[in-house]
Amino acid sequence: MSVQSPVQSSWLRSYYFVRALFSIAWIGAAFLAHGQTAVASLLLVIYPAWDAIANLADARANGGLAANRSQMLNVVASSIMTMVVIFAVMTSSYAVLAVFGLWAILSGLLQLYTGVRRWRIAGAQWVMILSGAQSTLAGGFMISRSVADVVPTILDIVPYVGFGAFYFLLSGLWLTAAAWRQAKA
Repeated sequence: MSVQSPVQSSWLRSYYFVRALFSIAWIGAAFLAHGQTAVASLLLVIYPAWDAIANLADARANGGLAANRSQMLNVVASSIMTMVVIFAVMTSSYAVLAVFGLWAILSGLLQLYTGVRRWRIAGAQWVMILSGAQSTLAGGFMISRSVADVVPTILDIVPYVGFGAFYFLLSGLWLTAAAWRQAKA
């Protein structure tokens, strides 16, 4: 049962929908930028920076960073990874994929923990828990691909972002349906 206020519940639904829309827009931009190194590099830097900003906003809306330590760690990790991606895009696409893989593992574990912790107050976090677990696995896959013979591109990141968009959208829809059912009761 949810003990979250209607304002917090509304925030979380909106947050999930915004995260999904951003990811969908990023995917579209990635397809358009494929083969354009400068634009693709910018998109690769923007993605972890956006994650840091989004986690910061969510933590602040739900009691602050001190009350949401896993999100605080995610803000720090995503901020650091943004800087590392800047260096990686100047090195090689193999390095970029390895960095994204490492970041996916770390942020996935932190998202998994946030989902488990948040379940008690917000409910319906099974999607975010599943997303965190899949992000962790996807990170391992990206790292394994970063040592393959095929030269990675921004399109190698698209499935990871696509699944994230799907999970955020599904979470938003799930919480919207729960709020609608609760309002009808």
